[in-house]
Amino acid sequence: MSREMLKREIGSSGISASAIGLGTWAIGGWMWGGTDESQSIAAIRASIDEGVSLIDTAPAYGKGLAEEIVGKAIRGRRDEVVLATKCGLVWHTTKGNHFFDYDGKPVHRHLGAESIVYEVEQSLRRLGTDHIDHYITHWQDPTTPVAETMEALQRLKQQGKIRSIGASNLSVAELEAYVAAGGLDAIQEEYSMVKRDAEATLLPICRRHGVSMLSYSSLALGLLSGRIGPDRTFEGDDQRKNNPRFSVANREKVAALMHDIAPVVEAHGATPAQIVIAWTLQQPGITFSLCGARTPAQARENAAAGRIRLSPSEINTISEAASRHLTNLDA
Repeated sequence: MSREMLKREIGSSGISASAIGLGTWAIGGWMWGGTDESQSIAAIRASIDEGVSLIDTAPAYGKGLAEEIVGKAIRGRRDEVVLATKCGLVWHTTKGNHFFDYDGKPVHRHLGAESIVYEVEQSLRRLGTDHIDHYITHWQDPTTPVAETMEALQRLKQQGKIRSIGASNLSVAELEAYVAAGGLDAIQEEYSMVKRDAEATLLPICRRHGVSMLSYSSLALGLLSGRIGPDRTFEGDDQRKNNPRFSVANREKVAALMHDIAPVVEAHGATPAQIVIAWTLQQPGITFSLCGARTPAQARENAAAGRIRLSPSEINTISEAASRHLTNLDA
């Protein structure tokens, strides 16, 4: 694993970033049992030290908390970072489409032009920067035409406040509307060995139009980390406790997968999680893999996956094992 960090471009933006990105949902604390600011800052800085330039955050992660923590962590190191954040989940207005309540207050999906202009200024302030490298619509707003949203984003790009445009959590029809509007550089979607539907739906469109894919949940909330065996129990408000994907039967299938790919893991002196992430990055159409980390050790482990290059035969071995054990995994 002595090779350099794999780097790729975000669509046609000309922006190059590490293929491993740091995802900061957990750092915001919301739905993750709180956060430790000093530990989170250390994790972000460890990622940068290890060659991870892509840092992905969002206002919704702790209602601005993750952005503020990222802003503190990158102070003095802004030029080493390709900064991605999002818009479209709002609590400053009740326009748009009600999505959920957070701390007893409504959060709406809203991508109107006026709201986007407001949101970008708030994010710039929290992040302590004058520009965002990659700006993503977080969830789609059925009450606002995509053309209006894209017009506002293009205007922000012309003003230099954002450098590239992304969209997340899309249907095929929504992706086609973004492509038709022009200027879309990347999408951000869940993708892993146990969730591969994008291969048949979104990715063919992306490949036709030169749109990058930022994949998240490469390890499926830890299911594919090699650390959650059939005997593990989930306590308290752990979101995996009642998740059918984490049934004992499924964890037994994953354990069988890990057994079969062990020779590849050993050949690279890696961890199972690193090999799973490296496999993800070498799937057709997958440009970046966003990996969460809350400690420096987790950050370093994720970063090392970006220095692994699997051979075609190794990719084939892993893919065949995944087909054998995970095809009938109940999500």
